This record gives sequence, C-alpha cells and structure tokens, in this order.
Amino acid sequence: MSYRPQFTISNLLLTHVERIAAIRERIVSATVEVPWIPAMQLDSRARSAHSSTAIEGNPLTLEEVRAIEDVREAAPAANRARREVLNYFAGLRFIEQNTGLSPIDHDAMLNLHRIIATGVMDQGTSGRYRTIRVRVGPHVPPPPEDVSGLMRELLVWWNGASGELSPIVSSAILHYRFEAIHPFADGNGRMGRALALWELYRRGFDTHHIFSVDEFYWENRARYYEQLQAVRRAGDDLTGWLEYTAEGLLVTLDRVWMRLQHLSAQSRHKKLVLRPKQERLLQFLADRKSMTPREIWDALGVSKQGALDLLRPLIEAGLITRTGTRKTGNYTLV
Repeated sequence: MSYRPQFTISNLLLTHVERIAAIRERIVSATVEVPWIPAMQLDSRARSAHSSTAIEGNPLTLEEVRAIEDVREAAPAANRARREVLNYFAGLRFIEQNTGLSPIDHDAMLNLHRIIATGVMDQGTSGRYRTIRVRVGPHVPPPPEDVSGLMRELLVWWNGASGELSPIVSSAILHYRFEAIHPFADGNGRMGRALALWELYRRGFDTHHIFSVDEFYWENRARYYEQLQAVRRAGDDLTGWLEYTAEGLLVTLDRVWMRLQHLSAQSRHKKLVLRPKQERLLQFLADRKSMTPREIWDALGVSKQGALDLLRPLIEAGLITRTGTRKTGNYTLV
C-alpha cells in the first residue's frame, strides 16, 4: 500500500513553478565551471544548519554556526547547541554522499535520524521510531503502533509514485507527510526539512547543493507552523502548503541568482576567482550592509594589510565600494 497525497495544481502553484524553472535554468547556466561553487556550497550548508536548528530553538547565530563548521569541533566536547549544529552538518553531508541512493528504506531513514539526533533528544532514542504518544501544539500524531506502517507507505510512495511529480511538489509533500506522522520522539522538524532537501538532491534539482530553503522558513517561523497546521484544517489537502513551499523555493532561488551575479562580476581583464576569506567577507557585507576597516580585520582574523589585500581586487572588480578613507571609511556591496 502507498500513501496518496491530496492536492490541486492551482494557478498560483503553476505560476510559482514556471518562475522557479526559469530562474533555475539561469542559475544552472551560470554555474558551469564556476570556481567559487565550493564556497557557495559551504555557505548554503551553514545557512541550512543554522536555519533548521534555529527553527527548533537553537540560539546560535549564523556566524557562530559558520565557525563551528570551519573548526569541526569534536562532538562529544560540544554543548547541546553546538552538538545540534554539528549533527545537522553531519546529516547534510550524509545526504550529499547518498544523493543517488535508491530505494531509500527504513534503515536509511533511521541512520539519518541517528546522525541528526544523537545526544540532543529530550525523549526517546535516536535512530528508532517512537514508542510513546506525542503532541505537537494542536496536532496529535498517530499512535506509536501505527508509525512503522505509515512510514512504510510513505517510503513506497517516495520510491515510486513521487517520481511522476515535479521535485518542487514531491519534496514539499514528503516534508509535510513526514511531519504529520512524526515518527520519532524528537528531532522530527530537522528530519523533515532534511528529507525535503534530500529529495531535491536526488531528483537533480539542486545539483550543486547551493540552495537553502530552510532560511525562508526560519525568517517567519510563525507562518511556517501556521502553514503546516492549515493542511490539517483543510482535511489534509496539501494545495496551500505546496503554494507556500514553492514560494519559499522561488525566494531562495532569487537570492542565489543575485549572489551569483555579484560573484560573477569581472575585472577589467579576467573573471575574479574568490579566495575563501573574500567569499566570507562578501557574505559579512550582505548580512551587515556595511563594515568599517576595523570590523573587517576583526571578523576575518587578519591584519590591516591582509584586509587591504583582500579588499583591493573586490573593489577593482566592482563588487565592493568604499566611502571615506581606508582607515575611517565604510565598505559596502555594490
């Protein structure tokens, strides 16, 4: 038996899907042999880890999450907040390494949960379906004795009929249905968002792994939870949820496209190849709007001369502009 999702392909959903397809095509064309793709992958991974854990209450900032990935602190020595982030990074790497896995079975599902949830659960056991009843706000998921069978049905659908749908649609359906079943005692939110990402990777939608849709959910967490609950009020009709998640993907792709445009700016004679610290500097400026020279030195952990060496080619390439003097001015993205 297989899960059968209920939804309508609305005009709004079609509009979103068409716009997503167009901007994705531009991104795919622009990322052929681009030297800074690895840096963009690191940034996307950090944004996913930060957003997905922050939705669940993790207090770490995006920059703190980036620093954790840079150092890869040993998990046993980390406090809970850092351990959650480290686990999620490990979960993302597992997904990236298993993009071609087919079929996905219970063991793969349990293994991913073990990676994401070990050491950070308030109840239950990582890598095992729940044996207790749970409640998520107003939602009461199915009793524990039904979990294994419902997950089997979902996996049959995921490994079969989901392939007939656009990955934009199938990833959203997978995300919702997993959350509705709530198969684990803890860690379901992070798992559901990770599975949606896995589906986009498996279907070749995000071949470079540079999209972070979770950031859209995190920016209005109340709306994210409201959209999940709205499906239940609609008798499990997923139409509104599909429209919402497609909107999130469209916003995400718009941001990726804008970032690519900045990164693909050319100097007078050759395309700029960004160094890792330059990539981090551009992201700092995107987040903070402007920075003083001192803020740049401190943020990057470099000397004054080192900062100037990083800034000069970015200014020449037209990515950054300076107002004021080198010592007292401000640097902003163009």
